[in-house]
Amino acid sequence: MIRLNTKLQAGGILLTFLFASAGLLLAQLPGFQHIGPLASSILLAVAYRHFLGYPTKLKHGIDFSTKILLRLAIILFGLKLNLDVVFQEGLGLLARGAITIIFSILITLLLAKWLKANWTISFLLAVGTGVCGAAAIAAISPIIKSKDEDTALSVGIIALVGTLFGIGYTLVGPYLPITAEQYGMWTGLSLHEIAHVALAAAPAGEDALALAFLAKLGRVLLLIPLSFLLVLWMRRKKNEDTKTTIAFPWFLLGFMAMSFIGSYMIGEQVPVPSGALETISFITTMLLSMAMSGLGLNVDIRKVRTVTLKPLLAMLLTSILLSLLTFFLL
Repeated sequence: MIRLNTKLQAGGILLTFLFASAGLLLAQLPGFQHIGPLASSILLAVAYRHFLGYPTKLKHGIDFSTKILLRLAIILFGLKLNLDVVFQEGLGLLARGAITIIFSILITLLLAKWLKANWTISFLLAVGTGVCGAAAIAAISPIIKSKDEDTALSVGIIALVGTLFGIGYTLVGPYLPITAEQYGMWTGLSLHEIAHVALAAAPAGEDALALAFLAKLGRVLLLIPLSFLLVLWMRRKKNEDTKTTIAFPWFLLGFMAMSFIGSYMIGEQVPVPSGALETISFITTMLLSMAMSGLGLNVDIRKVRTVTLKPLLAMLLTSILLSLLTFFLL
């Protein structure tokens, strides 16, 4: 029995690996390049579930990918955050990044309440809009105990909307009365994913792209205190009206540790070949894609239209208002 369970778990992990690999390849094709490998992996998994059903026998392995591998990927994601650059050159952008996060969460939740939208999906989209898209959604979903289906739907929505906004920025950018550097800061302060920031800022030149990444990194850094605030809030909520245990997100300590290592140790105290860092970055993307594939397998597409329409509308309105707010903060 133990050997059989082990095989089934390995089968579930392998299935998410296959979806992630296919998602990485799909993301290289025209059109799919803009939505990235995470959303591509989710789309493939959702299509599999819709046409072939959920592979119940492989559930344990799929759950392993959506929970354990997801946390490992978030830890490795910390290497992408250069604390030194943020603290030395981006304190002003960090403050504006905090405004972005607070504004996104408040406005999205107010609109969601007005529209009577699904609270969990709306909250995930609010944090994804304010911080760093799918990575932020993945980081906070265990804290607020989001259902796998809600998490997957939120990631898919944020990828789609962020892509549309990134393309829209490239179209309107040349006609705006701002410098290339200001345009770069604007994209970094307002767009959802790092990939969306790169998509929008690259046409404006290297200086604009550098400032865009700096502004975006400041928002990623703020994911850490935001996550701990959410832990305290959920524990307080638990004490008031639920018996659910809110586990401490230990993986965030790993995220912080990897950020410190990547910022202050690698390159100076510990020389690491650039090829090794690129390999770690690829592994991080693969692990995230596997986790997203597992989440996608939990999506019943027949429920999507009724559950996500109102949160999507709330997020769209918030994203438009956020673009206007950050433009005037330049």
